[in-house]
Amino acid sequence: MLCNPSMLRLGIAVLAFARPAMAEGFTFAIGNPVASQDFQFKTAAFVFRTEGCADPAKAQISATAEGIVKGERRSVALRVTPQSTKPGVYAIFQSWAGDGHWVVNLKGTCANLSAGAVVPMGPKGFIRESAKFFPRPATDSEIETSLTALAHGGNK
Repeated sequence: MLCNPSMLRLGIAVLAFARPAMAEGFTFAIGNPVASQDFQFKTAAFVFRTEGCADPAKAQISATAEGIVKGERRSVALRVTPQSTKPGVYAIFQSWAGDGHWVVNLKGTCANLSAGAVVPMGPKGFIRESAKFFPRPATDSEIETSLTALAHGGNK
């Protein structure tokens, strides 16, 4: 099959523009505390970084722990601790009760972009494979779904 050179150039141009467009989203990436390479973060529940933010130092991030303890729904505002040497890298330290079932709800904005994540917490720390990431803050329903799944053993 012969390929028309002008069509090939058009295809290459479309691919060149499509790739950056796919990478433009603002999101979070979570990891173990050792991933931050910061001694002060070694006791954190988890660390995360922002991705897709042109100026990570200007991102606005908040977090809450959402839980069910002895059948009662709880919500705890969390302190998001920035790493001093790496803009866009943060730690979440556990300040919620040790019993019950908990998820951490992350919300962020960078310029006109938004991101959200719901990170289930298990007895051995965060459950990466059950974390949910969104191009906006998580809805109450999405938080409840993750929390209910965790409480019923769906996020081991």
